[in-house]
Amino acid sequence: MIPPAFDYVRPTSVDEAVRALADAGEEAKVLAGGQSLLPLLRLRLAFPELVVDVGRIPGLRGVREDGDTLVIGAMTTHHDVVHDPLVRRHAGLLAAATATVADPAVRHRGTLAGSLAHADPAGDLPAVVLALDGEMVAQGPGGRRTIAARDFFVDYLQSSLEPDELLVEVRLPKADGWGFHYEKFHRVSQSWAMVGVAALVRRDDGHIAEARIGLTNMSSVPLRATATEQALTGAGDAEAVARAAESAAEGTHASQDASATPEYREHLTRVLTRRAVLAAAGMG
Repeated sequence: MIPPAFDYVRPTSVDEAVRALADAGEEAKVLAGGQSLLPLLRLRLAFPELVVDVGRIPGLRGVREDGDTLVIGAMTTHHDVVHDPLVRRHAGLLAAATATVADPAVRHRGTLAGSLAHADPAGDLPAVVLALDGEMVAQGPGGRRTIAARDFFVDYLQSSLEPDELLVEVRLPKADGWGFHYEKFHRVSQSWAMVGVAALVRRDDGHIAEARIGLTNMSSVPLRATATEQALTGAGDAEAVARAAESAAEGTHASQDASATPEYREHLTRVLTRRAVLAAAGMG
């Protein structure tokens, strides 16, 4: 289909982009890699009056270290995330999950921040950043502010970004020494996850000392499986992990659609959580 008419600007700085967003208010959309926005435009599911293309703004791409934190620029593509040595060393869960996103063409164009700002609960990366205790840095007319991942995702396709704010970077605490695994189930290759589980595990003396588990597509926002995280403390074998995984769907609000019922998604959550934790803990 042909998208609706809109005005288009290509700012050359973050300040210029923020001014354009502020002037247009809620009638503007940000174009980064375009892998989320362009399909919405073509299907006439979005009707912006202005599209702000941030693809040529310098300084929004790349990965750097800031002490114990990894800083990823908003325009860093999925491909670059997968192959960046700093991400692979200090946030391996993000690299592993990003490698499962769609197909190579999408990964070469799509961006980490674009995926997060889109706030689709079926997307792989929001739950991963939530499990990593990440933070988003947004810039608006009043300057920059930092938003914890647990506060960033508000509802289906809604984030806490204000209409005049631009997501400029993602900050992740280094997860050195943690085991990790991303497990997801989808009907066909390269499709959205019916359910996904992002697992981080820190072991001590053969037992799980701490675990973080992010759930994909089990609510209108990504969730942490907090009951299972708590139950995993001290687990030392596969049976203990399996028992803890039985509570993984507690507090979720799975949807029903053509792909699955809520009950089936809850079943998948328990199964995939067990698999992901065992793999992350090296018990598989």
